[in-house]
Amino acid sequence: MSNKEIIKETRIETDSLGDIKVPKDKYWGAQTQRSIENFKIGTDKFPREMIRAFGVLKKSAAMANDKLGLLDNSKLKFIVKASDEVINGDWDDQFPLVIWQTGSGTQTNMNANELIANRANFLKDGKIDSKSIHPNDDINKAQSSNDTFPTAMRIAIVEQVESKLLPSLNNLKLGLQEKQKKFKDIIKVGRTHLMDATPLTVGQEFSAFVYQLDQVEKSLKQVLPFVKELALGGTAVGTGLNTHPDFSQIAIDFINQETKLNFVSGENKFALLASHDAEVELSGVLKKLACALMKLANDIRLLASGPRCGLGELQLPANEPGSSIMPGKVNPTQCEALTMVCAQVIGNDTAISIGGASGNLQLNVFKPMIVFNLLNSIRLLSDSMKSFQSKCINGLDICEDVVEEYLKKSLMLVTSLNPHIGYDKAASIAKLAHKKGLTLRQASIELKFLSGEEFDKIVDPKNMINPKK
Repeated sequence: MSNKEIIKETRIETDSLGDIKVPKDKYWGAQTQRSIENFKIGTDKFPREMIRAFGVLKKSAAMANDKLGLLDNSKLKFIVKASDEVINGDWDDQFPLVIWQTGSGTQTNMNANELIANRANFLKDGKIDSKSIHPNDDINKAQSSNDTFPTAMRIAIVEQVESKLLPSLNNLKLGLQEKQKKFKDIIKVGRTHLMDATPLTVGQEFSAFVYQLDQVEKSLKQVLPFVKELALGGTAVGTGLNTHPDFSQIAIDFINQETKLNFVSGENKFALLASHDAEVELSGVLKKLACALMKLANDIRLLASGPRCGLGELQLPANEPGSSIMPGKVNPTQCEALTMVCAQVIGNDTAISIGGASGNLQLNVFKPMIVFNLLNSIRLLSDSMKSFQSKCINGLDICEDVVEEYLKKSLMLVTSLNPHIGYDKAASIAKLAHKKGLTLRQASIELKFLSGEEFDKIVDPKNMINPKK
């Protein structure tokens, strides 16, 4: 008998639709199995962050129900132990469901309920199917998928923003600040429309990157309080049916003990079930970050192009051979990886925007897609910024001789003559210099607009990098 013909042992699980066979070695139950069979769509699964968030949520809900006297206390320690195992990643392989399922995430909520109930039963009674701890009546007590799934979403999202995205962003910003200081006195030719423009310092050029990232960091911190509002306690439509009035706050207090992230009970649970405006806003900030990083990476690789037949002002670290056929080639690979990430994040934002705009009446049914794309964006941005900082920015250097040569040849230094001889005469100098291959000084003298001494006194790049009285 071939491996493909081996039939796994099964057990019978039951839900409101009847009996269904479940692999005997799995802790999930009937509703999870039905989802496996009904949604064979793609390979995208819920990531570890979301599974952990469900463990935190189910543990906290059980502790809240116990504190309120609504859960048989003899069950609590087994539910907590099973939930802790989910939090720690012991059963990630038993969350098999794809993203592309019911838009409320009901099957994944039940996956968590069934796994924790059956694992708790095993810990308590030594067998999975003892049924003394029930997935709906005990693990899902005072909850609905409609409020637990968006709560788990936000736990996962905020944890990743706080622990990964913000540190990576700040480290990249600090790395760019170091380059800004290191290159602060090097004057170079500016470029607008990809054409020569007036001078600035390399430090000034890098200060723009730093400022962009600083603004994104502020935007992230401004939106986070909205993402920290949790829907838990709203149950099916936002009314809180089947919950104790104090359940939401007590459960969220336990969530905060576990995460240390200061979540709050949402002011309007109806809105938190029916819409995902905070997620849309956060995704917009991630798109803003992607746009800033796209600009940064493209500028770096443009300025480092060459090394002999491009701009060649910057020198990239040589991390790996750049070509399988051209010996000695070094490519801007970190820039390329970062810009691909940025394109993906912008695409994710489009999907999230559509999802956020598509709620119907009392429920938004794009929840799995929204959280999948948000966590994907957060992870990609966090990882790529960390890589870009350590593998590109840290080792980035400047080719001062190239920068100086470009500055000497720039025709746009003529701009400093405007206040002295007027725009039209200055333009004539630039045109003549370009046409005859002269320096600006030589063209000024030939046109008899200025003497050499007068030109030298006025045209000094050091006097062109700041406003002058």
